[in-house]
Amino acid sequence: MNNQDHTLKRRVEEVQHYYGDTLTNKEDLATNVCTVDEPPSDAIKAILAQIHDDVQMRFYGCGAPFPPLLEGTTVLDLGCGSGRDCFILSSLVGEQGKVIGVDATAEQIAFAQKYVEHHCEAFGYAKSNVQFLQGQIEALDELGLVPESVDVIVSNCVINLSMTKADVLVGMAKLLKPGGEIYFSDIYADRRLTPELKNDPLIVGECIGDAMYFEDFVRLARAAGFLDVRVTAKRMKTIANPAIEAKLRGAKLYSITLRLFKMDLEDRCEDYGQVAIYKGNLPEAADRFVLDNSHAFDAGRAVPICRNTADMLSKSRYRTLFDVIGEGHRHYGLFQCGTPQIEPTPMLADTGVFGPTGCGC
Repeated sequence: MNNQDHTLKRRVEEVQHYYGDTLTNKEDLATNVCTVDEPPSDAIKAILAQIHDDVQMRFYGCGAPFPPLLEGTTVLDLGCGSGRDCFILSSLVGEQGKVIGVDATAEQIAFAQKYVEHHCEAFGYAKSNVQFLQGQIEALDELGLVPESVDVIVSNCVINLSMTKADVLVGMAKLLKPGGEIYFSDIYADRRLTPELKNDPLIVGECIGDAMYFEDFVRLARAAGFLDVRVTAKRMKTIANPAIEAKLRGAKLYSITLRLFKMDLEDRCEDYGQVAIYKGNLPEAADRFVLDNSHAFDAGRAVPICRNTADMLSKSRYRTLFDVIGEGHRHYGLFQCGTPQIEPTPMLADTGVFGPTGCGC
């Protein structure tokens, strides 16, 4: 075993120990980083009422990675932990859908499996649609899953724990169907953190030590083929631990939710004279559909869009929600991205963190 493999093996063991032995529930966390700040939507709140209390107490996450239109889809959850998000997704995909949870920690998988039948009965299903697999998110090809068999991949504050995030992204790309979506929440920094933080198991386990500088993650995503990274939500995190905060040397951490699509997109926003009209046919968003923090579509209103946005809306499962007008054969140069259409979280309103990543993001 070479030094890199040995380092990776030690890191996996440290994370497994932290989430399998050190943490017994979310009250054991040393910081506020692996917690959700925003209240759930009414739809998710209704599902949470059916989730077993023990599962909720062992939930560690920083966001709500639940995109719309999941009915009947196959969803893969990376770093599923106690299974809370998987059980929420089980309800969202419906009895004919499928949810696969992957986690490297045996204790977490065993815990989640104990509650499969409980939630199957709670949702009124004849047979559970949830499957849990133990494995590393850096080696998704070793799980026996069929390539291009997954509609949506989600993750909640887990990818930051990986030392080889490029391998995670490549593995996800292989499993996604063409037009599939990655929708995940994670922790990012506004600068490159000092290397010694990676050697502190506590700080790593708290989703801090290996948190990437956001722009570096965008570069990794583009190298894996995801050329247009869209931000759907971001919020500054408090640490609530002065000793750990001091080690950050002024760096700020953010919970950011991203969506990536597996399709042939361009690395810039190009204008092909296209517009999109939202039909208003998504019940939970009848008046307005939000694609990302720069693209919100009011029902019935024609909105000029770049080629990438046109493809995201017409070549994914969202195609049933939009009329995209314009054949897109004639190029008019760079698309003039507008200002963000979504009100920023108050804590971020004046920070100006993170530059453009895609169309107006």
